Amino acid sequence: MKRLTDFIEKQSFGVCNALGDRLGFSSSSVRLSFVYASFFTFGSPVVLYFALAFWRNVRQAMRRQRSTVWDL
Repeated sequence: MKRLTDFIEKQSFGVCNALGDRLGFSSSSVRLSFVYASFFTFGSPVVLYFALAFWRNVRQAMRRQRSTVWDL
C-alpha cells in the first residue's frame, strides 16, 4: 500500500508531500485532510491544490533554468 501511495504522490505533483515536509506533518495526514476538506466544502480545496501544484512546478522550473545568482 505504501508503494501505491508513493507512486500516486509522485504522479500528482507532490503537493501533499511538500506541505507535510514544510509543516512537519506526515504526507498521509495532509492528504487525508485535503480529502476531508474537499468532501465537506464541495471541492474548493481542489482549486488550492492545483494552485499549489502550479506554483511548485514554476519554482522547480526556475531552479533548473538558473543554477547560480550570477547567471543572468
